[in-house]
Amino acid sequence: MVLQVDVADFWSEYELNRELFVIDVRTEAEYAACHVHGAKLYPLQDFNPVSVLAAADKAGADAPIYILCKGGGRAQQAGAKLVAAGSAHPVVVVQGGTDACAALGMPVKEGKPVMSLERQVRIAAGGLVLAGVVLGVLVNPGFYALSGFVGAGLMFAGITDTCAMGMMLARMPWNKVQA
Repeated sequence: MVLQVDVADFWSEYELNRELFVIDVRTEAEYAACHVHGAKLYPLQDFNPVSVLAAADKAGADAPIYILCKGGGRAQQAGAKLVAAGSAHPVVVVQGGTDACAALGMPVKEGKPVMSLERQVRIAAGGLVLAGVVLGVLVNPGFYALSGFVGAGLMFAGITDTCAMGMMLARMPWNKVQA
């Protein structure tokens, strides 16, 4: 079972023990822009529960795995993958994610700001819907299907709390950190 912890309670735990096992499942670029000190990067699009559990075992046999993302959705997905992989560690999603940690004043490392993955999805989905409508009017009504397909994809993403477009965009070069 994936547990939830309020960001204020997480900060209290963090203040007591700066060696908590904390992972961040956002993209490389989002992580480079801002992350909680000590959080280790395991991007959701490349998430391997076995490697996370091996690292957690090194941190301590019963150490909880605290998971951060931007707001909580991707962290919940990563937590479910860890539980499905048979985690012996408590799996804890920090509600509000990195944004809430930074807003509360937790120590974060900041870099160059980037566009969030959620914003990229909204731009891409809106662009595809607009293209489908414009092409449907100007070229062939069959292009309206593109808008319908994107709408169905957004409904599916909302119902299942997964987003194929988001996972695809996370793999794009602008969401990678250049060495």
